[in-house]
Amino acid sequence: MNIHVSIALATSDDAAAIANVISEAAYDLTAKHGHGHWSAIASAKGVLNGMSKAKVLVAKNGKEVIGTLRLTSSRPWVIDPAYFTPVHRPVYLVDMAVRPGYQRIGVGRALIEEAKKMATALAGDSLRLDAYEGVAGAGGFYIKCGFTEMGHILYKTVPHIYFEWLIIR
Repeated sequence: MNIHVSIALATSDDAAAIANVISEAAYDLTAKHGHGHWSAIASAKGVLNGMSKAKVLVAKNGKEVIGTLRLTSSRPWVIDPAYFTPVHRPVYLVDMAVRPGYQRIGVGRALIEEAKKMATALAGDSLRLDAYEGVAGAGGFYIKCGFTEMGHILYKTVPHIYFEWLIIR
């Protein structure tokens, strides 16, 4: 597949396409691993709400949105700060998804590298995230992207792994 990936801040015009990418990734995981917490689909309204409180990155191939993630200073409900290195300004990475046909070719890694740059530019001290544990999770991907595994938790019967990338100045 010949693609040219560009990463940029999302605009409100991207909301429907971002919701579509998140939903396609959820459908794909559900088809592969059965119904689970990863099966939730997204809406443009929900994406727009997330944009109001965070920086949303999109990966595009030409004009097509093929990946996304959101960076926020608001701690997600599933994150327990006790598992992480104490810092003053953590940045949280949430809602990462890559359109299934574009997975495993560098799109996710490009998004992560841009997220690291943006977290640093936002004066963050660390980039924190959680991933589902097991076959539907992306733990191995985050390790390959330079994140450190910080702990395993069970949240509402769902196993998660915490990951952190410390920003060194």
